[in-house]
Amino acid sequence: MSVVVPSSLLPASASPAFRGRIGRDAASGHYAVPYRYRLHVAPADPDCLSIAVTHGLLGLDTTLPLRLLPELPDAPDGSYTVLRPLYEASAHLYTGPAAAPVLGDMWTGRIVSTHVPDILRDLALRFRGDGPDLLPEGHREEIDAVAALCADGIHRAAQRAGELGLDPEAGARREAEDALGALFAALGGLDARLAGRPYVLGHAPTLADVHVWGALVQLDTVHRWHLDAEALRRVAAHRDLWAYAQRLAAQPVFARHLDVAAVLRRHRAHCKGREAAGAAIPIVDWGAAGTGR
Repeated sequence: MSVVVPSSLLPASASPAFRGRIGRDAASGHYAVPYRYRLHVAPADPDCLSIAVTHGLLGLDTTLPLRLLPELPDAPDGSYTVLRPLYEASAHLYTGPAAAPVLGDMWTGRIVSTHVPDILRDLALRFRGDGPDLLPEGHREEIDAVAALCADGIHRAAQRAGELGLDPEAGARREAEDALGALFAALGGLDARLAGRPYVLGHAPTLADVHVWGALVQLDTVHRWHLDAEALRRVAAHRDLWAYAQRLAAQPVFARHLDVAAVLRRHRAHCKGREAAGAAIPIVDWGAAGTGR
């Protein structure tokens, strides 16, 4: 059964988190069987893109259908109308936004989970079938560490640097420099790790690559618009990392659901920040690789 975090315990802008899990067998309630579940994702969102890439790496097109949603919700409250029945069936008197991603149970018409880390783990562990081992047991802590590095050291650090970097106040500039320092440290660590190896953990893709791919897409298509030219020069200097990103962009399983134009439309619909060096050419030719070409 899904666990719902009450809205009163969440920030006003957040949706209740449905935290059901896929178990090993029928006794667990939700268990992995073909055709029972459906994933609803808006790939212009980085979390949804990570789920779509994982779904593709595992070859789940037939047994676990993927429903693609547009980059912008179609309801004034930020909801996807098509997801509203799932939310209302899953939480009594639900009035919050009906947001993506959603792992839905087509047998019950209810939500299993909206929690991205759980969905990624359950895809890798319960729906793998004959697909690659994206969460090898001996590397799970390492993969979690890479995920945290991408979330904090790349996404949040770049976002913070962009928010503060154009503020003339000395305090804001110092905070922006600290955020940039964290960003460069994260990129440098990944750059060193990828020297001489095709994937983050070695010779085969794992969830670590899914996390890094999503972070680099977001950095080079969205966050770059709020960084100055010197910061972008230092970002681009991590050559092994960006060569790796370009290699992934050439693989259909990574590029299939990437639509750069949709990513930018989504960003500009929500972003209230000022732009800096946004006219500069991206480091990776994402548009030629993905569906946004």
